[in-house]
Amino acid sequence: QVQLVESGGGLVQPGGSLRLACAASGETNCITDMAWYRQAPGKERDLVAEILRTGTTNYPDSVKGRFTVSRDNARNILYLEMNRLKPEDTAVYYCKADLQCMKPTGIEVSRYWGKGTQVTVSS
Repeated sequence: QVQLVESGGGLVQPGGSLRLACAASGETNCITDMAWYRQAPGKERDLVAEILRTGTTNYPDSVKGRFTVSRDNARNILYLEMNRLKPEDTAVYYCKADLQCMKPTGIEVSRYWGKGTQVTVSS
């Protein structure tokens, strides 16, 4: 199992910046891919940024060029640097981790989510 705790959310004016962090604990040696998602009220949870085990990153067009995802594997922390924030970026931001663990019965694949951190972009 893995526990994920997000931090860094808050209220920011349009055009401002925030840096989110997601601290992982537990079976962190099993973590492969990690990602940030967000969910606005009344909307589905959408991918914001992902970083694969290989280091490859992917972003939807809505945040490309403004958001940057990175991970510190030594400290087991996932980051999301958000710049030029817009009101439509307002949402709860969630951290996700995919795991592949070798167990006596074979490879166990699982997915874990954090509880989220609120980001509000408003003047």
